[in-house]
Amino acid sequence: MTGEGLQHADGYSQLLVSANPACLAYDPAFAYEVRVIVREGLRRMYGPAGEDVFYYLTVYNEPLPQPAMPEGAQEGILRGIYRYAAGGGQAHLLASGTAIHWALAAQRMLQEEYGLGVDVWSVTSWSELRRDAMAATGVPYLRQALAGINGPVIAVSDWMRAVPDQIRPWIDQPWTSLGTDGFGLSGTRESVRRHFGVDPRSIADAVLKGVEEGSRR
Repeated sequence: MTGEGLQHADGYSQLLVSANPACLAYDPAFAYEVRVIVREGLRRMYGPAGEDVFYYLTVYNEPLPQPAMPEGAQEGILRGIYRYAAGGGQAHLLASGTAIHWALAAQRMLQEEYGLGVDVWSVTSWSELRRDAMAATGVPYLRQALAGINGPVIAVSDWMRAVPDQIRPWIDQPWTSLGTDGFGLSGTRESVRRHFGVDPRSIADAVLKGVEEGSRR
């Protein structure tokens, strides 16, 4: 991630590859998401139809828990979003890649410290959600998935905010995006995430701010 030591500066590659109409870009959070995406990619590229597409996946090398796939998640994984952990629906955290672990930590923190129930959604592809919404003649998949939600929506990733902001026009709730814009430099990922405000405490603070602002409307 950007600012991790001296050699890394990638907060934007998901944005760059989204400009290629033949590229399907994914930022999976869990091993089961990778499995579903790779299997579908092999089918689309090398199956009987032989589509002229290719895939770009970003994966992470942090040793984090890898749960089993929730029932019924496959469609959402391929189309870009599904609800991973319901928590009460007072606010909604949309997270991609490894950021989902910090979103889940923030979800626990908000429940334990403030009694605030937050849902966590896994966004496997910001750009595929945008493409679907731009091409839709009816209700885009993103709006179908989020239909009926209440409360603020906070998007978080290890990418610059322009990556999740791709879907902002189709979010009807108050929106906040957190990301790694600018420059950071740190010896640990934990420190650089604190610097950029994408660590669990910063995510929780953004949720609290969103809920507070919503109560004033």
